[in-house]
Amino acid sequence: MKVNVFGKTLSTIVAALLAAGAAQAQETVRLGNLKFAHYGAVSYIKEIAPKCGIKVEERVFAKGLDVMQAIIAGEIDVGTTASEAAISGRAGNAPIYVVAGFAKGGARLVAGQGANIKSVRDLKGKKVGVTRGGIQEVLLMAELQKAGLSADAAPGKDVQLVFLAYADLNQALLGKNIDAMMQSEPQSSQAINKGFGVEVIKPYDTPIGEPVRTMVMTEKFYNTRRPLAEKFMRCFVQATSAFIKDPALAEKYVRDSVFKGQISSDDFRDAMGNAAYTYDVTPEHIQVTTDIMARTGVGRMARPPAAKEWVKTDLLEAAKKSLNVQ
Repeated sequence: MKVNVFGKTLSTIVAALLAAGAAQAQETVRLGNLKFAHYGAVSYIKEIAPKCGIKVEERVFAKGLDVMQAIIAGEIDVGTTASEAAISGRAGNAPIYVVAGFAKGGARLVAGQGANIKSVRDLKGKKVGVTRGGIQEVLLMAELQKAGLSADAAPGKDVQLVFLAYADLNQALLGKNIDAMMQSEPQSSQAINKGFGVEVIKPYDTPIGEPVRTMVMTEKFYNTRRPLAEKFMRCFVQATSAFIKDPALAEKYVRDSVFKGQISSDDFRDAMGNAAYTYDVTPEHIQVTTDIMARTGVGRMARPPAAKEWVKTDLLEAAKKSLNVQ
């Protein structure tokens, strides 16, 4: 027998209350992300978020510094970026903690076809494209410093820098407006696969090694919404583990959902051959990157932040332990 309460059956009211409770249980995390092959596992979090008991709203930005601006404006709770944007942001008093790493590698020095550039030293007298403020700029400056070459956007140094957005670098190389570029993935693989670019080096032979992309969390989210932060971190570990264990899933999701069919299977596989999904980051890695940024002038930091004060991986370690992930 159903009981009528103000025109509604008791079963209807109970169903509505249960639905409301479920909606409340799935609290929302606002995520800022970038559109690169090795950022795919982070995008995948929103697909499995309901199983984690949360909802994830993803916004895609053009570059890491835009993610920092959104954090400062209070528009997102968690952001992904290369380490240099996180470091610059923290140096500028952005209220963030580095809570995980999610990818490593993902950069390549590519010369134009026929430019006769076979090493970093061959960049002398050349125009080199790079995205200002990206980890590629840090890696490029570290490589140039190692080779004893000076560089500036103005003519007169050994190397003339040409600052362009990631999306514009390949076109500039194709049009021979630049002689070489320090580019991310999958764009560098696309330039090589389409025949207008030639790999010079993967720039991992400086003290930075393979650059780790960082996941940052606002101090407010980390400190005041701890249960939700813990759920999100477990979801991140699950998404990343799924991509590591199932490369076919990773390829299908990144090619179809992230790039909407704009990159080929070869582009994806070559890109991920120069990058890897991961979970981890260390204060030591962030400190070395900070020191090189300070030495080369990238980011123009008045007060470089000490990594040990803002790299906090306790949420990550707890998530990995709870899921039995190494």
